[in-house]
Amino acid sequence: MVQIKSPEQIAKMREAGLVVAAIHAATREAAVPGSSTKDLDEVARKVLAEHGAKSNFLGYGGFPATICTSVNEVVVHGIPSEDVVLKDGDIISIDCGAIIDGWHGDAAYTAFVGSGHAPELIELSRVTEESMWAGIAAMKQGNRLVDVSRAIETYIRRQPKLGGGRYGIIEDYGGHGIGTEMHMDPHLLNYVERKRGKGPKLVPGFCLAIEPMVSLGTPKTEVLSDDWTVITTDGTWSSHWEHSVALTDEGPLVLTAPDGGKAKLAEHGIVAAPDPLA
Repeated sequence: MVQIKSPEQIAKMREAGLVVAAIHAATREAAVPGSSTKDLDEVARKVLAEHGAKSNFLGYGGFPATICTSVNEVVVHGIPSEDVVLKDGDIISIDCGAIIDGWHGDAAYTAFVGSGHAPELIELSRVTEESMWAGIAAMKQGNRLVDVSRAIETYIRRQPKLGGGRYGIIEDYGGHGIGTEMHMDPHLLNYVERKRGKGPKLVPGFCLAIEPMVSLGTPKTEVLSDDWTVITTDGTWSSHWEHSVALTDEGPLVLTAPDGGKAKLAEHGIVAAPDPLA
């Protein structure tokens, strides 16, 4: 069953979302050559404490940290470690969440460490991020879940890949409902699979974590022996972007974006819903 939220509950999720945004800002600044991924986890812990929020990652299924730090060929669920030290030219996807009064926020971004990144890496991150926003723009009353999946896949497939070939849309992981738990129904694929049908209708109170994961090569992944770290099977690098989004009577509200999604949604001709905390 899909959990439908009231405006008051969405406001609570917005509080949690702004904590996630603060973690993103702090970790982005700290993701420099010479920093370990454990250092970034400590930064996130401090932000959570400053806001009186709880981590929804720490202890989830036994996960040992407050953020996921996925470097280069790691797609998702990388475990922060003092042994993983960032180098000039790396890319890192940081996924994190927060809980306020029992309501969850969850979002991820890809950052460039240092300088000198190959153009295909810069384009990979751009394509992944923009496909996320295409999916967010498809969160309209009357649409169905599959319309979000289709918007993400269509955007990615229309982008020419530098060097030829196609981007790999990761198959084994996708977005999800969010609310009183971090992962809830429905599961959101980043591509259209006809046998899954159209999915539920999008109505006010519907909340989704929209999170495309894209590689420079294969869509296939494998999990390492730590039972968490997910890598591409061909070793190609990947990007991960995510926002938690609520559909309201007045349109979508990007709960984990500082501006509620106003600027990026405007590029799609969509007016973001008013911020309930403004």
